[in-house]
Amino acid sequence: MNAERLALGSILIALVVLGLKLAAWWLTSSVALLSDALESLVNVGGAVMAWMAVHYAKRPADAGHPFGHHKAEYFSAVVEGIMIIIAALLIVEQSIHALANLRSTADWGQAGLWVNALALALNLLWARVLIKRGGALNSPALTAGGRHLMSDVWTSVGVLGGLILALITGWVILDPLLALLVALNILREGYAVVVSSVNGLMDSAAPPEERAKIEEILHRAAEGALQVHGLKTRRAGVALFVEFHMVVEGTMTVQASHAICDHIEDAIQAELPEAQVNIHVEPEHKLEPSGIAPG
Repeated sequence: MNAERLALGSILIALVVLGLKLAAWWLTSSVALLSDALESLVNVGGAVMAWMAVHYAKRPADAGHPFGHHKAEYFSAVVEGIMIIIAALLIVEQSIHALANLRSTADWGQAGLWVNALALALNLLWARVLIKRGGALNSPALTAGGRHLMSDVWTSVGVLGGLILALITGWVILDPLLALLVALNILREGYAVVVSSVNGLMDSAAPPEERAKIEEILHRAAEGALQVHGLKTRRAGVALFVEFHMVVEGTMTVQASHAICDHIEDAIQAELPEAQVNIHVEPEHKLEPSGIAPG
């Protein structure tokens, strides 16, 4: 399943889960379940943003965007992170109001808890799909959505456990206290999503494991060159940009050095198909004290 279909699926799942959690809140009037539903409302907005970003990011490069539109997904993830934080603040407001107006008894029924449990299971299944496929597709929008859903899952687990404990013990204060804990968890997740996405917008380097793979490929594939140095990488959504300097004998022909470049590009793209490689060829007096020596 491609990124765009996954994003559309996220919208559908988010709407179903939101409906279930609103029903659970309506059946119980629990502020903790209301906070859980508010987080799912953010999921709907985030899923729509992710679909729009994934759709836009697929557009080919043009005169105005010669490196493509891949970073659109990072903007989506930043907006989703901000929405998560806003939802957390709304939950704090509802929790404080509930603490000031505590019920006399924990009178919510089991039906609402079972409905919320069903929403939890649906979120868990879809979160695992998004995290796995988002990582495989190098999609920050899908990965951010999956991470948010996993946060939602753990929130729901805590809320359900706490409300069951409140039913057993009669400790009504657990309801607003659980909502406050939900808010803190959502704030943490929102902060993580924003920071991760801003790093992408700031042209952060490829992950260490990808850089190590590129270095190994250069060592193996740059036969005929004297040295490779100045390796730079950056991730932009699904795209990976790789650039470096390749030192060759000054007497080597342009055709021969170009053949080495083609071989290196083919080797990198065989293992990293999304890579866009830029090589600057230099004569031997440009050798650096350290660099990658061809094997």
